[in-house]
Amino acid sequence: MNNFDYYAPTEVVFGKQTKNEVGNYIDKYGGKNVLIVFGSDRVIKNGLIDEVKESLNQENIKYTLLGGVVPNPQLSKVYEGIELGHQHNIDFILAIGGGSAIDTAKAIAYGIAEPDKDVWTLYEHTRQAVSCLPVASILTIAAAGSETSMGSVITNEVTHEKRAYDDNLARPKFTIMNPELTLTLPKYQTNSGITDIMMHTMERYFTNGSHMELTDAIAEGLLKTVMKNAKILQADPTNYEARAEIMWAGSLSHNDLTRLGTDGGDFATHMLEHEVSGMYGVTHGAGLAAIWPSWARYVYQNNLSRFVKFAINVMKVDSTGTESEIALKGIEAMEDFYHSIEMPINLKELKVSPTDDEIEIMANRFVASTGGFKGSIKKIFGNDAKQIYLMAR
Repeated sequence: MNNFDYYAPTEVVFGKQTKNEVGNYIDKYGGKNVLIVFGSDRVIKNGLIDEVKESLNQENIKYTLLGGVVPNPQLSKVYEGIELGHQHNIDFILAIGGGSAIDTAKAIAYGIAEPDKDVWTLYEHTRQAVSCLPVASILTIAAAGSETSMGSVITNEVTHEKRAYDDNLARPKFTIMNPELTLTLPKYQTNSGITDIMMHTMERYFTNGSHMELTDAIAEGLLKTVMKNAKILQADPTNYEARAEIMWAGSLSHNDLTRLGTDGGDFATHMLEHEVSGMYGVTHGAGLAAIWPSWARYVYQNNLSRFVKFAINVMKVDSTGTESEIALKGIEAMEDFYHSIEMPINLKELKVSPTDDEIEIMANRFVASTGGFKGSIKKIFGNDAKQIYLMAR
């Protein structure tokens, strides 16, 4: 087992009606003038924004609204939020939504705190942040885990580059997690979120580094719990208990609990998918499902025992046969699960048809974004990325 530093300071406020407490918690963490960042009009139509306003009014907290955040959140919206922040002397950022809103809020918080710097240079990894406004969230989509993580991902829609920046400065001060807010989500969004949650865990599980028995057990239990409750939601999307299990799993999957004692994780699939969604604007979770099977078949021989353990402990496959056969049965079982929740297992099913030239561009961007390579099970370089894209096509 490797040494590790575990830091997860976000206060989690979980359960029914917790959204009504947002004003109290912003006051607790010193917010007096809040920028509320959100995406679709759904949070206006369902009355959530009005409830948030009322809670802030009760604490005499000022607020400014910034809507219109889209999936694969865009740099132009970040710049818009930074400008609003300067105009209104914003001192706190509240995201209402899922990963896109929260990631946008984090980027805006960096930008307001360092007005003489271009926030995009953080995502280009040409500098490190030195300051950041406090951020919090009301979660409405279980998926990205950004509500308790240090990461954010932003897309430069001009260059089609999708880049991540991780820094503990942006870890949310608190998150309000009310599973009731996810009850009306479209099935596709729910299922894409489920895939993202699982992949955050699998990226940390599939490594060639050291492992802890306890960390493995947490990861395997999380994956099995999510798959069990995902199937419940296919038949009964209004099942509160299943929604609650999946929402909590989303946070645990990405606050680094499932990487303790390992080398930190693989994350090649995530970086490969970033180039797909950066170029085509596809939903992140669905893109991950479309890439992972090809990545898994490309690398599984590099840590066969890990894939065998996954196949037996998580996917519950028949343990007869050679190790290679068992590992491949585990990959096939995961593909079957993706299909059971209407997720794609290749780019064709994702309805993306990259040309050879576009695959070359994505592979080159993968190299640029990773500094040359990514991966723990197997280091994925530019030619490897190209081969995986071709396999997935």
